Amino acid sequence: MASDLERGVGALKRFQSQINSLLSEFEGGAAGTGEIASQGVPRSSFSGPGKFDEAEGFSLQYNRVHKSLVSLSKSLGDQIELLSIGVHAADVGYDNVEDDLRHRFHTIQTGLDEQREAQERQRRQERSEAAEAPRQDATSGTKDLG
Repeated sequence: MASDLERGVGALKRFQSQINSLLSEFEGGAAGTGEIASQGVPRSSFSGPGKFDEAEGFSLQYNRVHKSLVSLSKSLGDQIELLSIGVHAADVGYDNVEDDLRHRFHTIQTGLDEQREAQERQRRQERSEAAEAPRQDATSGTKDLG
């Protein structure tokens, strides 16, 4: 049974190594967290004479997607670190894991749980707002074409 665990841990470590290699390439390239974070499109880029609602809408959507990508990149990094610590604990035994690694594991896990809960709250709020939108249009006298 222990030999199965060692093979499983070895396979997970190889997978982790491949992921770390891909992440290094990703982070060093144009899609890296630092590059993505520096590529915002400020609203002022669309200013000019008159109102340009479509451009402002594009800017809002671009920034929403941009924020999601940065968050996803951070979350992926945290999850990989969490798995790395888990692999280490499986390899050496939980009782032999240093206290600072145990603390880091639980800190990451708590942060990821909080992030998931916040995303779920946001989804519920967006669904609620979307469900209320047609009623607001009907009461304001505007026509709902959707």
